[in-house]
Amino acid sequence: MPVESGSSGAARQAKQKRKSHSLSIRRTNSTEQERSGLQRDLLEGQDTKLPLSLRTNLLDLFSQIEREFENLYLENIELRREIESLNDRLAADGQTVEGADLAKGALKTKASHSTSQLSQKLKTTYKASTSKIVSSFKATTTRAVCQLVKEYVGHRDGIWDLSITRTQPVVLGTASADHTAMLWSIETGKCLLKYLGHQGSVNSIKFHPTEQMALTASGDQTAHIWRYMVQLPTPQPVADTATPCEDDVDFSDKDDADGEVEGPNDCPSVRVPTTTLRSHQGVVIAADWLVGGKQVVTASWDRAANLYDVETSELVHSLTGHDQELTHCCTHPNQRLVVTSSRDTTFRLWDFRDPSIHSVNVFQGHTDTVTSAVFTVGDNVVSGSDDRTVKVWDLKNMRSPIATIRTDSAVNRISVSVNQKIIALPHDNRQVRLFDMSGVRLARLPRSNRQGHRRMVCCSAWCEDNSTCNLFTCGFDRQAIGWNINIPALLQEK
Repeated sequence: MPVESGSSGAARQAKQKRKSHSLSIRRTNSTEQERSGLQRDLLEGQDTKLPLSLRTNLLDLFSQIEREFENLYLENIELRREIESLNDRLAADGQTVEGADLAKGALKTKASHSTSQLSQKLKTTYKASTSKIVSSFKATTTRAVCQLVKEYVGHRDGIWDLSITRTQPVVLGTASADHTAMLWSIETGKCLLKYLGHQGSVNSIKFHPTEQMALTASGDQTAHIWRYMVQLPTPQPVADTATPCEDDVDFSDKDDADGEVEGPNDCPSVRVPTTTLRSHQGVVIAADWLVGGKQVVTASWDRAANLYDVETSELVHSLTGHDQELTHCCTHPNQRLVVTSSRDTTFRLWDFRDPSIHSVNVFQGHTDTVTSAVFTVGDNVVSGSDDRTVKVWDLKNMRSPIATIRTDSAVNRISVSVNQKIIALPHDNRQVRLFDMSGVRLARLPRSNRQGHRRMVCCSAWCEDNSTCNLFTCGFDRQAIGWNINIPALLQEK
């Protein structure tokens, strides 16, 4: 049994005595002895195999715990009385200060000081409850501006990447760890085509700027170019998206996606690519079309990015220099520029605007894996990282970022809207957040036990011209989601 020292025991008794005196509560040793004796008698009367000495020690310990709780209870009562007294003083001081004479400067200063202290105490006391009220208003507003419209379900494993076609008909493409890529009707959510040509996880999908061709990268160490032809189904009436979702409650254990999801069996398929790009010695994690669509760039875990000619399938350049595996690559929409991201905490900008020479710039703005870096239509690059930050860079001066966004979770493949330049951040913690280019948070997409992603969100993609869904996200819950973001209302709230 722990034994208190004499000085600490005396200090505790003196403290208890002062509290008891201030609350006019008298306690006698005889009362404590009677209660202890009664409890000891009850304990001895119980049928137990514990030795008497051990039971006595346990009883003493429980008695000490009870006294500590009692002291806390009495202290709580005293603090409540002090708060009431301070509230009365605040009202009195306010009246006194307003009607006081100018000659009473010391009194005014003292009253003002006590008033400010009390105000600070009250602010601290009610900060938590007030923030909950404000958060509930924000959640309601977010649900009105950001609405889930359609879920695209059919993959048998997590979805790494998604993209929207740049030609008519406009469809959604997804790349999954189940070794397939799928094309979907945005309006109906129906699978239109399935690509079965890869022997490994399909890690990315991008569409040709002017033709009906798709580019996919895979864990089978290849990138495929394949043609597609789809017939859009008759659009069905869109469900009422104004139905408010429940509050953001995490029910991740209630995951309907854990069961086997039956894929679309009546979906036509393509099994043979028109072009196979081989030269990597590791997983091909991403691929993209250069402006014009005559060349493509691939990024691999073999630490290299390769530039290919589409017509001949020949390797034009091997872009080396990263110290670890590449995680992503992206091309500029209007210029012959490529940016590659890597686990070595850097991203590199490759310039092919001059055919005779290509230059490279290395940027060390993050402290962990750079998961993606993307161009905007203007002169900016936006990079996201596992260090939970997103940084906005100016191509004309990339010595330091012009904005830094700090989050609470690792950031995956980000996207930036073309017109309003809104950054969509998919997170490891299943959230999707929207920011502007200056780093101001605009919204968080609704999540609940009924809707939203239930696992890590891997990628986001904007399609501002689509009236049904203008933002798409996908994740490891095996589904892609189409969202309707009311961008004018979103920017107005900003």
